[in-house]
Amino acid sequence: MDAEETVGAGALATHVELVEGPDPELAATMGFSGFGKKARTFDLEAMFEQTRRTAVERSKKMLEARAREEEAHKEKELRSQHEDVDSAASGSNIVEATSIKLFGFFGLFQNPVKKIPDSHEITLQHGTKTVSALGLDPSGARLVTGGYDYDVRLWDFAGMDASLQAFRSLQPCECHQIKSLQYSSTGDVILVVSGNSQAKVLDRDGFPVMECVKGDQYIVDMANTKGHTAMLNTGCWHPKIKEEFLTCSNDGTVRTWDVNNDKKHKGVFKPRSVQGKRVIPTTCTYSRDGKLIAAGCQDGSIQIWDRNMNVHTKFHCRQAHAPGTETSCLTFSYDGTVLASRGGDDTLKIWDIRQFKKPLNSVEGLSSFFPMTDCCFSPDDKLIVTGTSIKKGGGNGKLIFFERETFQKVYEIEVTDASVVRCLWHPKLNQIMVGTGNGLAKVYYDPIKSQRGAKLCVVKTKRKARQAETLTQDYIITPHALPMFREPRQRSTRKQLEKDRLDPLKSHKPEPPVAGPGRGGRVGTHGGTLSSYIVKNIALDKTDDSNPREAILRHAKEAEDNPYWVAPAYSKTQPKAVFAEVESEEDETDNKPEWKKRKI
Repeated sequence: MDAEETVGAGALATHVELVEGPDPELAATMGFSGFGKKARTFDLEAMFEQTRRTAVERSKKMLEARAREEEAHKEKELRSQHEDVDSAASGSNIVEATSIKLFGFFGLFQNPVKKIPDSHEITLQHGTKTVSALGLDPSGARLVTGGYDYDVRLWDFAGMDASLQAFRSLQPCECHQIKSLQYSSTGDVILVVSGNSQAKVLDRDGFPVMECVKGDQYIVDMANTKGHTAMLNTGCWHPKIKEEFLTCSNDGTVRTWDVNNDKKHKGVFKPRSVQGKRVIPTTCTYSRDGKLIAAGCQDGSIQIWDRNMNVHTKFHCRQAHAPGTETSCLTFSYDGTVLASRGGDDTLKIWDIRQFKKPLNSVEGLSSFFPMTDCCFSPDDKLIVTGTSIKKGGGNGKLIFFERETFQKVYEIEVTDASVVRCLWHPKLNQIMVGTGNGLAKVYYDPIKSQRGAKLCVVKTKRKARQAETLTQDYIITPHALPMFREPRQRSTRKQLEKDRLDPLKSHKPEPPVAGPGRGGRVGTHGGTLSSYIVKNIALDKTDDSNPREAILRHAKEAEDNPYWVAPAYSKTQPKAVFAEVESEEDETDNKPEWKKRKI
């Protein structure tokens, strides 16, 4: 017997159902309700046979399903073998399949121009002044822009709709132009470098995290100050250490900082001219591995230090660009062996740091009017990109692509009728961000070659503005407003208007001023306050106390007749008072000498 049959028989053997006995009438005749319950009988052999058949049928179904799966798998393998044979027959298909596997969206590697994602574009309105700073986080989800209007705007591609509005705008450095913005290697904080001497660090939402300390401008040796003492030029994050960043300033120093310590810089690098004098660095950057620090200076030199040795330069080129011009950008290639420099002398040069005496290639005639015009490498390191500046009404600013090996101009994009200041080619998104001189930030992308970024927001419809909710119900009419309840208006309105004119409440007659003392909470015209009462009594007092002697003597008779205070005490000892007799004015004037007489 099979296992299934054994289980089924055991289950049936334990199942017992109780039913009524066969003779309920006999039990009623005998005087009780019944004979009780008894077990129903089962045909066990028939049940075992039924269970066995069911098990056999189920096993057959399982075997048939397995056989069908094996046949389908064999057919799939045969089909894949045929496809491999067909693809091997055509060499172009092999190249295309290999390129897709190796480069993904960067296919067609024979021609690097076909990798440029410029089929579509979106325009972000930053403001009306130059967009002088651009930054994308490593994941490519957020873009930050800064400009000459002191504003920093944060854009979220996943949260924006087709209206393309920034989710936050702020002025972190008050009235200072924004010169550089960059996300850290982890994307959680943003470095803000402006025209003042203190760099700031913001979080992803624009709230302050740290501000560098300002140095003492009266100390001669800049290595002894805690921070920069003059205007900053640019800054960038360390590619490996997420807490460290770099800044350069007009005080002639390049300083490294730690986010966790805002009281003092971490290290100081002082570029020097040929004569050993201080020179101003206009741009600075880290190498891709973070071991080198490069700075472009106003004397046209490019100086590179080892990050751990800040005294002497490791690589030095004295005449990289024209003296007296501002080198606006330095950037390392992704393989770390090549350095590109954008000079204020309208040139773009590429250098091998292992042979740093002369450039590998250079291009002239690339106009640059801004001290932050930059350049960048393509994600596959085969192209180098930079922008050109124009004067007002002088045409369109262009984004120009050069091949890295030959430095041949292979492509250009006319961006807008203003200068192209900033450009950024994100390796993960494969999208190009451009900042212009008229306040626009443009994003170039391709629906097939690019990923996420601008593709997320252009497909979203613009949100409609919410309208104020209004009640659509009918007006409620009070019963007394109906015509049947309304009082009839008098035909002759002249008499009623005259009565209303006499009624002070209906005519809104102003209250007359209070005459005399105040009443009813209203202050009178005079005498209502203590000061006015005193002034009034002083003005009405007509007594003349000009002669104090006469004022005293007029009470002498009354004091003599009714002595009360002083006279009784001195009644026995008080001598008799003798007063001088009053003489007439004529006699007095006659007896006076001439020089004492009053002149008339």
